[in-house]
Amino acid sequence: MLKIAFHPSYVYPLPPKHRFPMEKYELLPQQLLLEGTCDEANFFEPELPNDKYICAVHDPDYYYDFLNLKLSQKEIRRTGFPLSRELVWRERLIAGGTIMAAEFALKYGIAMNIAGGTHHAYTNRGEGFCMLNDQAIAARYLQQQKLAEKILIVDLDVHQGNGTAEIFEGDDSVFTFSMHGEKNYPFKKEKSDLDIGLPNDTSDEVYLKTLKETLPELIEKVKPDFVFYLSGVDVLATDKLGKLSLSIEACKERDRFVLQTLKEQQLPVECSMGGGYSQEIKYIVEAHANTYRLAQEIFF
Repeated sequence: MLKIAFHPSYVYPLPPKHRFPMEKYELLPQQLLLEGTCDEANFFEPELPNDKYICAVHDPDYYYDFLNLKLSQKEIRRTGFPLSRELVWRERLIAGGTIMAAEFALKYGIAMNIAGGTHHAYTNRGEGFCMLNDQAIAARYLQQQKLAEKILIVDLDVHQGNGTAEIFEGDDSVFTFSMHGEKNYPFKKEKSDLDIGLPNDTSDEVYLKTLKETLPELIEKVKPDFVFYLSGVDVLATDKLGKLSLSIEACKERDRFVLQTLKEQQLPVECSMGGGYSQEIKYIVEAHANTYRLAQEIFF
């Protein structure tokens, strides 16, 4: 069964006209239920992870300042979200959801988190709507629990996974792969184990060709026993922050290729949703929903 982490607290109230489309976290589960892709049994409510798993990735001083609402105004502005106890609860729940989804993926081949993909969170700071790096936390958790040894993180959000790259810099047990817009945020890139920076207005054909030439060889080289997939939909041509030119069909084909490849290789995968900032929310929800439809089709 496809297991999906979701909690009502994923939907965090934001000031009017905030550019982050928080409502997608409410609309996406509704869409999946309405169309019959999923039913209530597919969803599970995450639990808060033990602080020790978060502090295995994040600097304890940073984490406890965040936990106790002691971040400076500068640190808060960098994240893009107003700081509150509700936000702290939300971010910890998202990390817990990705940990639990990773465990379900080991059992069923794949599992998802409606939120997550918080790849701009560094060891000692948050930025770009990311406070705690959910996939990094879950990757380290799997290793600590002896559930995985070699991990591959496939980050196809339009923005480089700079926080993830920094967290695992020099760590041969986690391979970080980011394919992103070269001239997009973050403007100072970190060094992933493999970075592919794409020019503005990259087409469907070029994007898919690049991915299809890269991923199978990368899997052969890295030989992971677990994969985290960040399936951001801010690669769409409709995205306000994306700068690439992918159609919704190409975004779906991207997900199909990644998931089919991992299924054929019998590699368990946890998917977190990452970014999506199209002007019309329907494009964001449809592109994210495609990832779940494909997970059901390919794995079940």
